[in-house]
Amino acid sequence: MSESSPYSLTSTSGMASSETGQLCTPDAAVAVSPTPPWDRDPSNHPLVTCGVKAVSAKLFERISSGSYSFGTRIPAERQLSQEFGESRNTIRRAIGFLEYYRVVTRRGGSGTFVSIRFAKPADPSPTEQVGLQNAVTDVEGISPFEMHVARSSIEPEIARLATTSLSIRDLANLKDILSNLNVAADPDHFVRLEQSFLMSLCHGTRNTAIIAMYGILNQVRLLPQWCAHKKRSLTPDGTLEVKLALNSLLTALEHRKVDNAVECMRRYIALSQEEMFARG
Repeated sequence: MSESSPYSLTSTSGMASSETGQLCTPDAAVAVSPTPPWDRDPSNHPLVTCGVKAVSAKLFERISSGSYSFGTRIPAERQLSQEFGESRNTIRRAIGFLEYYRVVTRRGGSGTFVSIRFAKPADPSPTEQVGLQNAVTDVEGISPFEMHVARSSIEPEIARLATTSLSIRDLANLKDILSNLNVAADPDHFVRLEQSFLMSLCHGTRNTAIIAMYGILNQVRLLPQWCAHKKRSLTPDGTLEVKLALNSLLTALEHRKVDNAVECMRRYIALSQEEMFARG
């Protein structure tokens, strides 16, 4: 297959209509640039008809070219059905296919939003680089109290945003991490899984600024003294409380209960506060 332009859409000669029900094989996939995620691993994606994949490719081309930019709502199924001359069922399956790859996110009652970026950020200036270096260096001096204040400010908001932004695939990933955490016996492994759960939840917000800020907090958690402090708190009771708090949070996320998710996150933060004062 050849590409006529950086964002051209090319169909293979054997592309079948969505109404035929013919399943697309890797050889029948459309080509877009940047490369669609399903083209990078054609053997490991959901089985869909050629028509569904063709609609997915057209939508992906619009997203990658900037016609539908990050965070914007794409047209409703009815409008896309009329525009593409496809059934609404085909449009719905195409959007579901894109959501599987985190290209879009469906929000109940609000619509479908673009959740992927293509623009490459500019290299930071020398002044900005110094600022970033200072930020990384300064994390070593953050006190437990400062850490608690920062977490109390950002983590409830992460829970609120993630509740409406997490895709089905995001939730499955969180569930998988939590399943491993629930049976983790090694303290080091438990801490890593807990950090992975929180960072994955943060990425589920689709908010670049929050992800960047939370990344700094995560650097604090990775410092040796903080890891040692955390592991000392992992008594049988402490470990059980963390598991219960995170499992309750996941349940709220799965049911899209914003207030419940925020409250569960606050209870989780309170655990570290209680532990901090107990050892203070």
